[in-house]
Amino acid sequence: MTVTAYTGRFAPSPTGPLHLGSLVAAMASYLDARAHHGRWLVRIEDLDFDRNVAGADHAILQTLQRCGMHWDGDVVWQSQRQPLYEAALQQLGTLVYPCGCSRREIADSRLRLGDTASLVYPGTCRNGLAAGRSPRAWRLRVPDGEGAIRHFTDRLLGPLQQDLSTEVGDFVLKRADGFWAYQLAVVVDDGAQGITHIVRGADLTDSTARQLYLQECLGLPAPQYLHVPVVNNPDGEKLSKQTGAIAFDRGDNDLLSEALKPAAAFLGLTLPSGIQTSEQFWQAATAAWAAQYPGDL
Repeated sequence: MTVTAYTGRFAPSPTGPLHLGSLVAAMASYLDARAHHGRWLVRIEDLDFDRNVAGADHAILQTLQRCGMHWDGDVVWQSQRQPLYEAALQQLGTLVYPCGCSRREIADSRLRLGDTASLVYPGTCRNGLAAGRSPRAWRLRVPDGEGAIRHFTDRLLGPLQQDLSTEVGDFVLKRADGFWAYQLAVVVDDGAQGITHIVRGADLTDSTARQLYLQECLGLPAPQYLHVPVVNNPDGEKLSKQTGAIAFDRGDNDLLSEALKPAAAFLGLTLPSGIQTSEQFWQAATAAWAAQYPGDL
């Protein structure tokens, strides 16, 4: 494998076809990689087996190719990489503990404490499961006090921080049904694939502190982050399959005018008029991205 100073990735979940919101995220990561002469990988994040749609993974790959977005190296599927996540869980050792709490019990505990942050885990099982309880999940113990604060600088949003203890709590790495949590899988895969730069939607900004902490615990380097705005529907909700987002690729439609140019406009890229082909589009969009996000990489 050729090593470059920049390796980025696009990591869609195969829960349906790509919509405009996912195209914006794909385009931003692709342009950032190409503008900095880096590698761009594609990873299918298919660990949520209850939500996977048969054939969606290959449809996503076909749509990327129809858009003129060509990845480097082989596509990987998270479902084929589960031994890596198990090894990471074992590496974390005593930082991981079993938890028998349901979401309802966690919410009720927070409310009894007079805390409206009902989804912040209160540490009920930190010192062991109560008698008669079985594990529902395996959680990662986060630091207390000043050690819980993670600072990072987003290339677009600037300096950010999050207190893992008061804003998140000990978080899930593996569920009782055997499903691996997003936070663990993405950190392990980014480390294994040598990802140096992550460009993704701003809805994932809140995950960054947890991932930085996991990277520290596993001895992995921290990538640089850039979170771009997310596309909303007319009701102000993030565009997603759950909010009725529709596929932009119908197989025979004009993706240049119906998808690529609108996505670039959403990202604030100013392109010259007269673009007629996807090749012309990507050349112009890459130059525009390089001018807008020069970045000291």
